Amino acid sequence: MPNPVLATKLFIPRPRPNVVLRADLITRLNAGLHRRLTLISAPAGFGKTTLVASWLAHLERKTQTIAPASSDRLDPVRRSAWLSLDAGDTDLTRFLTYLVAALQTIGASVVGLLQSPPPPAEAILTALLNAVSAVPDPFILVLDDYHVIDSPSVDQALTFLIEHLPPQMHLVIATREDPHLPLARFRARDQLTELRAADLRFTPAEATAFLNQAMGLSLSAGDIAALAARTEGWIAGLQLAALALQGPLSMHGLADTSRFIQSFTGSHRFVLDYLVEEVLQQQPEHIRSFLLQTSLLDRLCGPLCDAVTGQKDSRVILETLERGNLFIVPLDAQRQWYRYHHLFAEVLQAHLQEAHPDRVPMLHLRASEWYEQHDLRSDAIGHALAARDFEGAAGLIELAKPAIDLNYQSSIWLGWLKALPDDLIRTRPVLSVGYAWALLDGGELEASEAHLQEAERWLNAPADKMVVVDTEQFRSLPASIATARAYRSLALGDVSGTVAYAQQALELTSADDRIRYMQAISLLGLAQYTNGDLQVAERSLADFYTNLRKTGEISTLVSISFLLADIRVALGRLHEAESIYQQSLQLATSQGAPMPLGIVDVYRGLAELYVERGDLEAAAQHLLTSQKLGAQTTLTDWPYRLCVSQARLHEAQGNLEGALALLDQAERVHIRSPLPDVRPIAALKTRIWLKQGRLSEALAWARKRGLSADDDISYTREFEHIVLARVLIAAGTSESDRAAVSRLLGRLLQAAEAGGRLGSVIEILVVQALAFQAHAHLAHALASLERAVALAEPQGYLRIFVDEGEAMRSLIEKQSRNRGQPLSGYMATLLAAFAQPVAAQPSALTGQPSGMIEPLSEREQDVLKLLRGDLSGPEIAQQLSVSLHTLRTHTNNIFKKLGVNNRRAAVRRAEELDLY
Repeated sequence: MPNPVLATKLFIPRPRPNVVLRADLITRLNAGLHRRLTLISAPAGFGKTTLVASWLAHLERKTQTIAPASSDRLDPVRRSAWLSLDAGDTDLTRFLTYLVAALQTIGASVVGLLQSPPPPAEAILTALLNAVSAVPDPFILVLDDYHVIDSPSVDQALTFLIEHLPPQMHLVIATREDPHLPLARFRARDQLTELRAADLRFTPAEATAFLNQAMGLSLSAGDIAALAARTEGWIAGLQLAALALQGPLSMHGLADTSRFIQSFTGSHRFVLDYLVEEVLQQQPEHIRSFLLQTSLLDRLCGPLCDAVTGQKDSRVILETLERGNLFIVPLDAQRQWYRYHHLFAEVLQAHLQEAHPDRVPMLHLRASEWYEQHDLRSDAIGHALAARDFEGAAGLIELAKPAIDLNYQSSIWLGWLKALPDDLIRTRPVLSVGYAWALLDGGELEASEAHLQEAERWLNAPADKMVVVDTEQFRSLPASIATARAYRSLALGDVSGTVAYAQQALELTSADDRIRYMQAISLLGLAQYTNGDLQVAERSLADFYTNLRKTGEISTLVSISFLLADIRVALGRLHEAESIYQQSLQLATSQGAPMPLGIVDVYRGLAELYVERGDLEAAAQHLLTSQKLGAQTTLTDWPYRLCVSQARLHEAQGNLEGALALLDQAERVHIRSPLPDVRPIAALKTRIWLKQGRLSEALAWARKRGLSADDDISYTREFEHIVLARVLIAAGTSESDRAAVSRLLGRLLQAAEAGGRLGSVIEILVVQALAFQAHAHLAHALASLERAVALAEPQGYLRIFVDEGEAMRSLIEKQSRNRGQPLSGYMATLLAAFAQPVAAQPSALTGQPSGMIEPLSEREQDVLKLLRGDLSGPEIAQQLSVSLHTLRTHTNNIFKKLGVNNRRAAVRRAEELDLY
């Protein structure tokens, strides 16, 4: 008597009502129906069963939509059969019994195929195929959890079935590991559709739908992205995290949620329990041992795993792990390098530490030795430090220094050094000097000197205790120490000290030490730049740039190009600045990947030029490129420059609050360096405050900086004094104030002209024109403007005028009315550009109307205009998209500045002051 069939194994799972719709995957499954087999192979928890069940439900709904309910005819893909396999189905007879039972559910006439005693398997399959051929409509048969089958006879039977499959039948296999079927042959014959872990992991949109809709959470986009990254889109991982978030944590705030996501690792008990039960405990002992021993490797290859485990068959095991979908990710097309899924690796590491804590250092040491032998020094250092082999690690770190310098990775090097005992570093002069350089790169100027002096003591009195691994670096220490002190001096503003140390470094540098030579030459150029000798600095750096191009030092060439371009911008030579950027970009791209790190400043610098010329779209695109490339680098001072450039773009777009926020961010990430800070953040913010009408804050800045119109003039403070002039124009109404502004701008203009700084000259003339206009000297204003326009036109300046707002537009319009104006075309371009977003507050530089204590901010002007109409307070708040409380604050400020106490009086006073 045949064994009864368990009917529940044949039921098609019904997807949950709130399941995430995976339209792209369903489209791929539909597209694969013309082939014989669809294989869905992925580790546990990737949603294989849910996907197939959702697909079948989708097909059923689609059929119902297309065919009338009364129709007897079934859609070609409406029918489907399902068989959930278990370990007992490894027996061929039982497998065939359930296969027949599944096919009976779609009407196949297979009764009597399994009479007792059963005929040979091939006879059953032949009869089965004949019965299937008689089924009138196409159908789908799903074999779920095929990984439980461990039977060559079942594999052979299934292969026979697939190779003779009638056209109306489509087979789907869902499994955690690849079945032992001739997949390569099916693939070559275009008979196979495959979906794997990489296809099944949730996209960001799917993760959002799953967490916030299916699981009922309210996570931010940032939290979802962080969680998706932690789980690598592994659906079970996301579900486990969601379950934890639905617990007591849901009662806490967003900060706790973010902290939980950051700490959601393989050691979390939900993840640990799931992976241990579903994956680790299902493996044979030798595989479990291999997984635990290799879990401390970030990357795995056969020879490395052999060295760590002491085995000889690691490559075969890795291939087995990949076939078995054991949370292993191939890193190359040749299947030489792999890595574990991060959460799985953390689970394995937790188990290794618990089961064999005494073996962990030895495994790290083996890994370090293998990496050192294969010249992969960073990995070797990491494992040596993990093994607490500090002597070995110190030697490797010393040898790694030249490569670190070339790749501007001082923060990585500093991290390694800080993991070593201080006493060990003190005996190694090369490490001491390197320590000093790493601190300098991080802006820790004062701390660096002690390490330079440590090294000098060994140079002056060598002793047996001194340890030197890299003799070549040791010989260059005197020059390196002098260069470090030149760097430090310049960062602290000591130009003469910089020149002295840089010249000393050149004298101590050997002819073949190009790194030291380039550093010293660059610092001398920067010293000239800081000193205001821009023309000398430009020639110096241009010659250096040309030599680098001849010698093929592309990385250094790209890195200094923004310095050369910045100087040319200050000299008013925008075309030449753009040229140097374009040359550097072409050289960098021509050498292929990886791009030199300095390329991020090339894109950033080009963006600033595009802003000045009014091409804000191109500027935004270049800044985005710079940001993306920069996120992959370890440059310590680039984030500051990026924030400043982004602020400049926001300012040009009229987003003054956004610009201020970016300048605040720039302050937070600023690192002291030798680059001259000619446009300090505080002065940039003050310029924006003036545009917002925040005169009191602007005056406070001037007082805090101790600025005066009678200060000595220098290049490094030129921008601050230009901003001071703007503040005085906005604030001053007395004759003496006007005279002070006039004197200050005159002296600034004279100094800029003497230094050949055409960019500064144009900016000063623009401010001078506005000052004359505010002081009612129109003829003088037009004269200054005429000269500024004449100097700016050949280089294509635009925002330097447009950002000044209505006051400047009015002046240019008057200037353009002059008959015979030779630059009428350029002026027309400028006037047209005023129609674009303008950030300037009209009253900021033109002087405030008499009778007003403080000018109105841009937002207050918006409110004032609406107060003149018939809208109620709530209606005005709604139109401005602000709260009623915010509107009341603006209204009170307006009343205070106009010296009134109600709306009607405010409107009347504003009309008197011609504010509408």
